[in-house]
Amino acid sequence: MKPSPELIAPESLGPSPGRLDLPDKNGSESETLPAALTMSKTAVAQIVLIVLGIVAALYFARPVLLPIFIACVAGMTLKPLIRWSSKCPLPPAFSAALVLLLLVAGVVFGFSQFSRPAMAWVNAAPQHMTELRQRIQKLLPPGARFSAAAAAVNNLGATEAEKKEDQKNAPTVQVKDNHSSASLINWTELFLMGLIETLVLLYLLLASGDLFLQKLVHVMPTLGDKKRAVEISHEIQQNISNYLLSVTLINVGLGVIVSGGLYFMGVPNAAMWGIFVAVLNFVPYFGPVAGIILLAAVGLLTFETSLVRALLPPAWYLLLHLLETNLVTPVLLGRRFTLNPVVIFVSLIFWTWLWGTPGALLSLPILVSIKVISDHVSALSPVSEVLSR
Repeated sequence: MKPSPELIAPESLGPSPGRLDLPDKNGSESETLPAALTMSKTAVAQIVLIVLGIVAALYFARPVLLPIFIACVAGMTLKPLIRWSSKCPLPPAFSAALVLLLLVAGVVFGFSQFSRPAMAWVNAAPQHMTELRQRIQKLLPPGARFSAAAAAVNNLGATEAEKKEDQKNAPTVQVKDNHSSASLINWTELFLMGLIETLVLLYLLLASGDLFLQKLVHVMPTLGDKKRAVEISHEIQQNISNYLLSVTLINVGLGVIVSGGLYFMGVPNAAMWGIFVAVLNFVPYFGPVAGIILLAAVGLLTFETSLVRALLPPAWYLLLHLLETNLVTPVLLGRRFTLNPVVIFVSLIFWTWLWGTPGALLSLPILVSIKVISDHVSALSPVSEVLSR
């Protein structure tokens, strides 16, 4: 009796003609692929959690980390002065104390000279804002007339009783002083404590010399690793200190030239505005824009009759800023520290959100430090490529 074709197993028939039987690899591949995807998702999740943890630590540990960051940046900036003073027969502790004393004396002298006009200008800020609004309305009479015409149209056909009723129903604005004396004292105490911590740590960093480098060399296992660690550390430290010192000198020179130009234009307190411009120039993008707006307001308040003279202070600063950005800084620093503008902008937003005004001032030095370190560490070469223009 012949078995029916339906009862015959396909495997028993052997390989059919025209069909090629291959070894079954799909099963192992199908098992490996989900495992790889799961591992990659786990790694990405771990990286995201680590980044969020670091950001949270930087935010909540701001009172501790901010003095450390400021002291490290200032220490790398002042390191060339310490190396120069080491050529003289002076102990490192004395050289560090002398440099720090000159720095503090210069800051105190600047505050003592310009704190009075600055506070006077701040106290008269409401009056200045009123005068500035009046000057702008004089310069833009069509806009003022349009506002008055719009107000007249809104009141068209209303009786005196309706106008009085509208005035009664208008919301009143009450100005309350939320800054109590307790919060002011607390803020002052925190500021003084942070300043003292920064100065003490800065002195220790300057006086210690190459102590951290010696500890790093001692930890390295082989002689070749020790030599490479010394070379990389010296080059990184030298590049960062040269950059920070160069940028500081450029901004100070810019402030001096701006002050000189404002003085010859007849702007009062020209040196004070030069200091403001020099400090604002440390903040990329927003700093120069704020400086132009500030000098435009100063020009409008100083020169009432002439619009051309009122626009000279911001035009002077804009011209010097363009020369500094496109000529002076590239010539002095070269293309080693040319960074991606998008990365600079994102870094500025991030550090400003994280640490406020000090973060805005530290954003560019931190980014340059990461760039220099990435250039000399092969494992961080992708980071250097992202940061480069």
